[in-house]
Amino acid sequence: MSDQITLPAELRDAATAARRPSRTEAEEAVRTLLRWAGDDPDREGLVGTPERVVRAYEEFFAGYDQDPVDILHRTFEETDGYDEMVVLRDIRLESHCEHHMVPIIGKAHVAYLPDRRVVGISKLARVVEIFSKRLQIQEKLTSQIANTINEVLQPKGVAVVIEAAHECMTTRGVHKPGVTMVTSRMLGAFRTSPATRREFMALIQGSNRGLSNA
Repeated sequence: MSDQITLPAELRDAATAARRPSRTEAEEAVRTLLRWAGDDPDREGLVGTPERVVRAYEEFFAGYDQDPVDILHRTFEETDGYDEMVVLRDIRLESHCEHHMVPIIGKAHVAYLPDRRVVGISKLARVVEIFSKRLQIQEKLTSQIANTINEVLQPKGVAVVIEAAHECMTTRGVHKPGVTMVTSRMLGAFRTSPATRREFMALIQGSNRGLSNA
């Protein structure tokens, strides 16, 4: 039996935050990568690059500092009995592959069947954005979005479909451009009812196709 101690998630998060490098350390890491690539970080065109890269990373990975659960907590019950599907399709998705740290670009389609409560549609897009602004694999991203909506809103069902292109296979490795990966997560009525699932799929198939328009 291993003597290794596993910390609770909240303590692991606190320990990770405590070890977070400073901005100066992050910029120096970029300088190291520039030297490793074979260039001179002190030449005119690269002098400001470490600072710019760190600022860009703050945007790319802003999701680590945001809680998607908080976003969904404000709901509305005055719906005049509306209990049909709510679908938000073609949500622009920009993420980064956790294996190579290169972009994942695509779109997400999100749906839920309300059970008395609904949430502002912008909140659904915000949940997609928060999870996307982290290092990801598409399968995990799809599950995180669906599971969080399901846990907070407790609807009759949740469906998430993501279509995305991964630059880790289009610009390196097998070099296969034009390939789209599709993942889905169906919960509640979307999993148990074929008719509900077909309705959702028909609705998102009516959207404009093509990642160039995502």
